[in-house]
Amino acid sequence: MKKFIVITSIFEPSLAIKLFSEITDWQLIVVGDKKTPKDWNFPGVIYLGVEKQSELGFQTFNNLPFNHYARKNLGYLYAIQQGAEWIADLDDDNIPYSNWPEINLDAFSCLKTVINPKFPNMYKYFTSEHIWPRGFPLDEILNSSQIEINNTQNNRIGVLQGLADQDPDVDAIYRLTINKPILFNKREPIVLHRGIYSPFNSQNTIWHRSAFKYMLLPAFVAFRYTDILRSFIAQRCLWATNSFLAFGSATVYQERNPHNYLSDFKSEIPSFLNAKRVTALLDLLPDQTDPIKMLGSCYQALYSDGVITKDELFLYDTWSNDLIRIDCHDNK
Repeated sequence: MKKFIVITSIFEPSLAIKLFSEITDWQLIVVGDKKTPKDWNFPGVIYLGVEKQSELGFQTFNNLPFNHYARKNLGYLYAIQQGAEWIADLDDDNIPYSNWPEINLDAFSCLKTVINPKFPNMYKYFTSEHIWPRGFPLDEILNSSQIEINNTQNNRIGVLQGLADQDPDVDAIYRLTINKPILFNKREPIVLHRGIYSPFNSQNTIWHRSAFKYMLLPAFVAFRYTDILRSFIAQRCLWATNSFLAFGSATVYQERNPHNYLSDFKSEIPSFLNAKRVTALLDLLPDQTDPIKMLGSCYQALYSDGVITKDELFLYDTWSNDLIRIDCHDNK
């Protein structure tokens, strides 16, 4: 098995778990936490409960807080250790359409490329509705600049962000003020050129093994900031190895688990305040050919500017040590 799906859950097996477990050429891994039912089990699923996580021998285990989404990092490491070529990052409320993931992952590379503006609203490429992705800079929401697209180019894709219909990943401001269900238009995937940033999330996102080093979810920032911060770091690291982020059509629909929108808003404040600050810092960094060192330089720059704490640096250290130990430090 070379294709793995990683989901973390604190609930009983959901419809999404059931349907993903039935996809024959993908192996589903579910990462548990202390809140997950003790007897969690489902046919065809590799379940990593807390006890199993402690037995895997990953240093990262010791630096991750419990009852936190970032325990998903252990699922990534496990999939990498098993020889994954692709890892699909999903949530337990992302329900796949029958054709998921829809595209031939090993074949797509010649795609149209976004070259302007610096912060394109990628949801607008797939719908005319007034909507924006979680983590998108608030001062860009009313920007009327059209997305400028270059002709088809041969691009090496490291990460594909697939969309989610019905209740897509948006911020609390959208849910508190609009909260309209969305069905995105079907379009061919499109690539973001170097220097063009868009937040992407940990839902319906597929990573190629060349980008696995950048999957590290920060564990000591606000809960709804962890995957957004990772997304900007990953994009900067991808460019250093001439790889790119692509956005594709919805191949799942979301029946979202219950949320408190005001609590979500509070957790999203760092992403509202830091989007352009973080990308400006990352833009100043020189490319490094060693992916792990490139990731480390991003973390060091963000720590030096006060975006993250020293705990994140410790987490990076154990993550990088685990990757080296399982021989994922090259750029194959």
